[in-house]
Amino acid sequence: MKDILLITPPFTQLNTPYPATAYIKGFLNTKNISSHQIDLGIEVILELFSKNGLQKVFNVSIDLYNVSENSQRIFALREEYIKTIDQVILFLQNQNPTLARQICSMNFLPEASRFNQLDDMEFAFGNMGLQDKAKHLATLYLEDLSDYIVENIDSDFGFSRYAERLGKSANSFDELYSKINNANSFIDEITLDILKKKLELVQPKLVCFSVPFPGNLYSAFRCAKLIKENYPGIKTAMGGGFPNTELRDIKDKRVFEFIDFITLDDGELPLELVYQNICNTENLEAEYKRTFLLENGEVTYKNNSKKHDYKQAEVGTPDYSDLQLDHYISVIEVANPMHSLWSDGRWNKLTMAHGCYWGKCTFCDISLDYIRIYEPISAKILVDRMEELIQTTGETGFHFVDEAAPPALMREVALEILRRNLVVTWWTNIRFEKSFTQDLCFLLKISGCVAVSGGLEVASDRLLKLIDKGVSVDQVARVTRNFTEAGIMVHAYLMYGYPTQTIQETVDSLEMVRQLFEMGILQSGFWHQFAMTAHSPVGQNPEEFGVTPIKQEILFANNDIDFVDKTGIDNSKFSFGLKKSLFNYMHGINFEMPLQDWFDFKIPRTTIDPDYIHDSLLEEENFAFKPNSKIIFLDRNVIAEDFVKTKKGNSYNLTRITFHLKTNILKIELEKEKADWLISVLQDNSIENTKKITLQQLKNQYEEHLEDFELFWFSKPIQQLKENGIILSL
Repeated sequence: MKDILLITPPFTQLNTPYPATAYIKGFLNTKNISSHQIDLGIEVILELFSKNGLQKVFNVSIDLYNVSENSQRIFALREEYIKTIDQVILFLQNQNPTLARQICSMNFLPEASRFNQLDDMEFAFGNMGLQDKAKHLATLYLEDLSDYIVENIDSDFGFSRYAERLGKSANSFDELYSKINNANSFIDEITLDILKKKLELVQPKLVCFSVPFPGNLYSAFRCAKLIKENYPGIKTAMGGGFPNTELRDIKDKRVFEFIDFITLDDGELPLELVYQNICNTENLEAEYKRTFLLENGEVTYKNNSKKHDYKQAEVGTPDYSDLQLDHYISVIEVANPMHSLWSDGRWNKLTMAHGCYWGKCTFCDISLDYIRIYEPISAKILVDRMEELIQTTGETGFHFVDEAAPPALMREVALEILRRNLVVTWWTNIRFEKSFTQDLCFLLKISGCVAVSGGLEVASDRLLKLIDKGVSVDQVARVTRNFTEAGIMVHAYLMYGYPTQTIQETVDSLEMVRQLFEMGILQSGFWHQFAMTAHSPVGQNPEEFGVTPIKQEILFANNDIDFVDKTGIDNSKFSFGLKKSLFNYMHGINFEMPLQDWFDFKIPRTTIDPDYIHDSLLEEENFAFKPNSKIIFLDRNVIAEDFVKTKKGNSYNLTRITFHLKTNILKIELEKEKADWLISVLQDNSIENTKKITLQQLKNQYEEHLEDFELFWFSKPIQQLKENGIILSL
């Protein structure tokens, strides 16, 4: 028996648990409140995609002569699917790696329409290896089965979402309410059967649904309905990304037939108070924090607690226990190494800082606390949590799920990882700001950073200023160059259809993106059409951005707002061409194709110079003396050897210093006195020393005994140390 059951309803990711319940469970541990968590999504997927599950799928009667040719083929090959499914799932769980050879033989898996996209298979996977190629083929196999399920069994099914359309911009609860009260779907039956077993096992007082996305909403309500009908003593609550953004104006009483409490923003204190009120046997006045409930038959928002939200240092380490971590499946949908990070491999998820340190982007929900309130965590606490998660999960991969990770904190985390000699792999979301110098990017790389993602958005300087992004295209190019040269992959979020964006600007944005990929400084990207949200500056002051909102009565969800742009442009027509061109660029092909060829309607010629990005990269980083720069000395493997060198009858006392780097050997020669000084500095300022010396302090030390520090600092031997990452200026 547990106090609280935490549920992520179907569906989110297949390869790793969505972290919200692990965050909450970690917090509840600090309060000695017992809890159990379940990712219903992965459990439903594994039940569905099993020998028994597929047998049930193919047992559902279909009109074989009126379905698509693709469905006819899959049905005809049903025994092959049933025969292979369990082994394929084990392979995708990394429990049957030898199956890769059979899969890649192209004579093992049954193939339907998804396999038609394999023309460039060898090109795409030439550098990715047998296991990745097999994962991609197995993913196509599952997608074929998914297509069959969507067409014939349950049209709302999707691997990472379920009945998503019902949650998207659902100003009214009517359609969702009607579906909840209809007969259970095929997927519902599987979901509810698993849920009933968990409820009997855990016997909670409170069931909490974490609903991060619209595609989790319907299943949350369907599960809550089962609880209300069969376990009336159990209370239900809902929190997470969807309620935080969409349900802030909820008025429909019918919602509370299923859910007793809806909490907003940081869930720790609201959930703790909800639990205390459920357990309250002394008739004390109930205190709540940012919580909707039904009171006297009316939807009521209660925020009467005087308690402050917990600081990030107080919420505990995420706890992934109860989740079947070895059951998640790795899939590769697109032959792109950066894209595979989202769907391949399991990641421990952490947050470097609550909120966004920039907090100005006009398309973003910056009025909401989860972005507006910025609170970083100390590097020491973060790395403590990383070590704890390594111990409890056995995984050394970390995805920092920040709005935008702060560069200064990333630097400190990297240094702390290096001080502790940890071997970890990590990636995160950033802003492409100038703080990401070549030296900082190199430091992040050697600490284990493999990738970053960030918003280039509209790739237009005029629109970037309107967005208040705080970056320019030139700056983005230089930053992506710095990351790429350090060996860190870069993914860019791209946007089209921003208010007042002209057709010319959309075409020019595509040309900027083409050049970034052609220069090899961007490895991945994704275009999405601008959506106006209620909590963003554009949504709150639309007239300032040239758009007119279409007013609707809000009784349920309120986030995406329909609008009319004064330009009158139908931006949706660009979608296919932008995405098709990007797919090609990510594969490193067809850069020479005219932009017009990606579209089936007339577009203007780009006004961007064909060498714009190339020329922007020619600008060298400022090599001026920066007294406040913090100097980091990274290498420990140093051998010094004194010798005498004779030139034109004169003898010089020199020292040869050999640095044994991981992949090469670097040798420099210095006058003995300067070499002795450098070696002493290396020893006194090793990575273990948490106090970092500034360039000015280094200059003062040098000139106590020697002359002209700047001549020494910019000399060829010291430049070699900088270029090889032995000396970093941050």
